[in-house]
Amino acid sequence: MPKPSDYIEIFLQPGEFYFGDENTRIRTLLGSCIAITFWHPKLRLGGMCHYLLPSRPELPSIKALDGRYGDEALVWLLREATAKGTDPGQYEIKVFGGGNMFPGSPIAGRSEVGQRNIEQALTLLKNYQLPLAAKHVGGFGHRNLIFDVWSGDVWVKFVEIAD
Repeated sequence: MPKPSDYIEIFLQPGEFYFGDENTRIRTLLGSCIAITFWHPKLRLGGMCHYLLPSRPELPSIKALDGRYGDEALVWLLREATAKGTDPGQYEIKVFGGGNMFPGSPIAGRSEVGQRNIEQALTLLKNYQLPLAAKHVGGFGHRNLIFDVWSGDVWVKFVEIAD
């Protein structure tokens, strides 16, 4: 499907998410963070989250979802899909990111964040019985991501850094 002439472009910062219609393009930049895209091929609806960590260290007493955490960001996507009167199982779901941004770094634990984020995304999709259509994860570097909701295409530019 061709690009609409009057589309809106949304740039997601870490911890943000967005759900839109066929007149939407969503962009983000990922290092060790993860983006999950949801796209409904028949209705051309879709959303993306950009999370930083797998889950909160402690469960808060506040009920609001926090998009910085993978488990809560996915719940938000599921709620949005359901609010649109659709079944989340009908969406094409893709996962991106989880790059190692500090190869060979002596900073303890930093290089493992991306891998833990990848594992969380894949585990959550499995637990919710959601099919994974594609993924581009891991490696040493960062990704520029563009998600065209009108077509479902996700464009990835992976910029590798030396180990």
